[in-house]
Amino acid sequence: MRQESEGRPSEARSRLLGTATRIFYTEGIHSVGIDRIVAEAKVTRATLYRHFSSKEDLVLAYLGEVDRATRGQVDDAVARGLPAAGTVRALSESIAQGIRSPGFRGCAFLNAAAEYSDPDHPVHMAVIAHRQWFLDTVTGLLARIGDTPAEPAARHFVMLRDGAMAAGCLFDPELICETFLRGVDGLLAAHAAPGKVRPT
Repeated sequence: MRQESEGRPSEARSRLLGTATRIFYTEGIHSVGIDRIVAEAKVTRATLYRHFSSKEDLVLAYLGEVDRATRGQVDDAVARGLPAAGTVRALSESIAQGIRSPGFRGCAFLNAAAEYSDPDHPVHMAVIAHRQWFLDTVTGLLARIGDTPAEPAARHFVMLRDGAMAAGCLFDPELICETFLRGVDGLLAAHAAPGKVRPT
């Protein structure tokens, strides 16, 4: 990352990344060329390549921005200081809020994976790394709720989330979110039921 002397990202880089993030998310990655991004960000191609060595580098930076936003979403849920089940519900509510938001177009990572199917491609690997982090994070939360292994329940949660994110831009988002949140409540109850609930 090139930075200005005071340590902040350059304004041109921020504008390029903001423009790419908006267009990649709303229209897809392969369908958007460098010339379009340069024109809408109001910079030259030389400026773009001074900050990003290639379109692939720009795509990875875009996914990095989405990753940071998702981590912030999790941090906000954790920061509320709720019991583990409450934290999972707060995270679920945050996901549902995103699905209800104007311009929602599904999960940026699932969308990117659909465009970059080669498992050895850096973009695909960035998707997998993000999803592994998310699964690990949810597993850690669910491990604090009951005595049964948490990973199966965490995989179930991720699948509920994936389904809601995919359906949320195709059908009534209110109904999708209602179904998702009801599913999370059922998952939490089922996960805690088999063994003694741990104090949280």
